[in-house]
Amino acid sequence: MRIVAVVLLSLSLLAGCSLAPEQPVTRAELLKTKVYTRYAIEESPEELLYALNTRGEVVVESTRAVPGGTLPVYVKLLATADGVEVLEYER
Repeated sequence: MRIVAVVLLSLSLLAGCSLAPEQPVTRAELLKTKVYTRYAIEESPEELLYALNTRGEVVVESTRAVPGGTLPVYVKLLATADGVEVLEYER
């Protein structure tokens, strides 16, 4: 019974890991998200593409313009079968 529990736990942990996408993300797909116009990101598009195509996801520190100043945020990019998904988290 313990062996089954260990195997199930191991499988669930592996399923939670990020994987490289089946189709590589292109520069055009990345720029279509308008992530560089919405956020002030220091990393180049090539650096983000490398991370997306090798790990399937990348998190970068950024800022977003808000009325009266800027808001520090984390931007998470995920390479999915439907394209690049952009998620924002406050720092």
